[in-house]
Amino acid sequence: MLIRSVEKFLRQHDMPATKFGRLAAHDPRFVLDLRMGRIPRAGTEARIRRWMNAYTPEGHSLETAHVG
Repeated sequence: MLIRSVEKFLRQHDMPATKFGRLAAHDPRFVLDLRMGRIPRAGTEARIRRWMNAYTPEGHSLETAHVG
């Protein structure tokens, strides 16, 4: 499940959920929506996972995800 990976990422990087949403999905409510049961489309989930894998604290992310 994506929410488990996101929650782990948030703890590892000490990142607020709204910041993650803005950076990874261009949606500050993204994590809150996941917590409330939102199930993203396969393409959205893939983009978010790629963004988390490419994330570097110094440069934020090597790739910009766009959720449309």
